Amino acid sequence: MENKTVTVIGAGLAGSEAAYQLAMAGFQVNLYEMRPLIQTGAHTTDYFAELICSNSLGSNLPDRAAGVLKNELRRLGSLLMKIADEFELPAGGALAVDRDLFSGKVTRILSTHPNIKIFREEVKEIPSNPTIIASGPLTSSTLSQSISQITNSCNLFFYDAIAPIINYESINLDIAFRASRYQKDEEESGDYINCPFSKEEYDRFVFELTNAQRIELKNFESQINQGVKAGSDQYFEGCLPIEVLANRGEKSLAFGPLRPVGIWNPHGGKRPYAVLQLRQDNIAGTLYNMVGFQTNLKFSEQKRVFQMIPGLENATFARYGQMHRNTFIASPNLLLPTLQFNQRNDLFFAGQITGVEGYVGNIATGLLAGINMSRYLSGHKLLELPKQTMLGALVHYITHASMRDFQPMKANFGILPLINAKGKRERAKLYAQEAKKSLEIYLSEIFPELSL
Repeated sequence: MENKTVTVIGAGLAGSEAAYQLAMAGFQVNLYEMRPLIQTGAHTTDYFAELICSNSLGSNLPDRAAGVLKNELRRLGSLLMKIADEFELPAGGALAVDRDLFSGKVTRILSTHPNIKIFREEVKEIPSNPTIIASGPLTSSTLSQSISQITNSCNLFFYDAIAPIINYESINLDIAFRASRYQKDEEESGDYINCPFSKEEYDRFVFELTNAQRIELKNFESQINQGVKAGSDQYFEGCLPIEVLANRGEKSLAFGPLRPVGIWNPHGGKRPYAVLQLRQDNIAGTLYNMVGFQTNLKFSEQKRVFQMIPGLENATFARYGQMHRNTFIASPNLLLPTLQFNQRNDLFFAGQITGVEGYVGNIATGLLAGINMSRYLSGHKLLELPKQTMLGALVHYITHASMRDFQPMKANFGILPLINAKGKRERAKLYAQEAKKSLEIYLSEIFPELSL
């Protein structure tokens, strides 16, 4: 390949990692960051890789999903993981960092690297040269328009609506039951798990739901409270927080997402007053999402209120629901497992704009995009990590998920191929061991020329 200069748009976690990987591979990098010229409303500094929310990168334990992903990044030579380890703060089993020291050092290293040229300006159109787009959840409107032109507007979302995900083993099937709407054969198991409400249970639930504490919205997220159609074709069609919908009237949920029509309770032999449906969220059947339950309640309130639902009194949450401003693409329609745009080989996406969640997931996709861009320009086969690895599973999810249910996802054991084990701790340990073994075999046998 003749062109050895790569444009990286966005100097957040993903863009910073991608730029470093390319620079260390000998490529010239033009790194664009619009801050502080144009502010996002969420960032407070002009540092690269600024940690906007928490200063915690999640669990650092080797048998936790986030810990597995961190160890994979360390093995693959991540700059940002190295700096995070350097500025670690006491936080039990989590990796918390001094956010200013962390971001400050990332900024200094990239700003002084001889192969990286910094541009503090907005990119308004996608360049024609090799490019990695890592512009993040608050991508500017002009760049968003450029992205929508090449991806088709229905593949670009501006708000995401995340419904909670429940661990299957915590669902009480003595109360909940399997069935599909208008199911004809009583012996069929049904595609959904249904949680039935009596009138009294429904009324108590709606009261607590409408009075529960909500996450405070930022100014740039204010449209959520107005009931905007938050996602595809700019917004998700008819996507309201469940608590906002409940405020419209005491029966709004019973005639909406909790409508019981076509469902009969085999435990009582009659139609419930209302029904929450849980839909399988992964192939292994270990995760179920709460259909229609996008929410902006505080996480502690979600646990309290949603455990009032019959059958979920002991529910554990693999992911809490949330609604927030989040520009991201329909990756299953647009990206290859290498993070390449499927209509242009020298255009990669990385970070939260791909549909990954969490600091470490953003770093991970930045690392993979940077490595794969360098391999593409060098004429080498690109990396497609095994699905048994956490990074491989995460990328597989965002590039293969059904668009009907596609929502941003962070590292979790539910996206890995199922491993049978007696208990949760033993299963987590086996997942971690399998991920490590798979990565080592892949790097040593499939890509022996890869220098780490």
